[in-house]
Amino acid sequence: MCGIVGAVARRPVVEILLEGLQRLEYRGYDSAGLAVLAEGDGLVRHRVQGKVRDLRDHLRSHPVAGTTGIAHTRWATHGAPSERNAHPHVSGDRLAVVHNGIIENHEALRDRLEGEGYVFTSETDSETVAHLIDLHFRNARSLADAVRLAV
Repeated sequence: MCGIVGAVARRPVVEILLEGLQRLEYRGYDSAGLAVLAEGDGLVRHRVQGKVRDLRDHLRSHPVAGTTGIAHTRWATHGAPSERNAHPHVSGDRLAVVHNGIIENHEALRDRLEGEGYVFTSETDSETVAHLIDLHFRNARSLADAVRLAV
């Protein structure tokens, strides 16, 4: 089963995100990842196939710092266990999404979004959510409005 952790703080959140994922390890999963709004670098995403300890090891050689972030452990439902199918999924350089569940109409959404110029980098149904929100965010007044329109 997947697990989601999010954090907004006045201090760096990577350790908070990793600790949250470790507390969810009993659920079983095949990959782990996080996305952080990194000071000076914008949205930075790191994903690994494997356990939270593998993500922690990866981050030792690829450190990132920021005060806002999301993290996810994935148990595959669409797409094989792999780094490319791990969450978070991004659309461009401004939006990262983690998602638990199944998008029943993901194939139709994928076709529509590819027609709009979006390029998919995973086999997951969840990546459609990131691109669909981004599509609506182009004209919405706020991110909340874009999410409502995507739903």
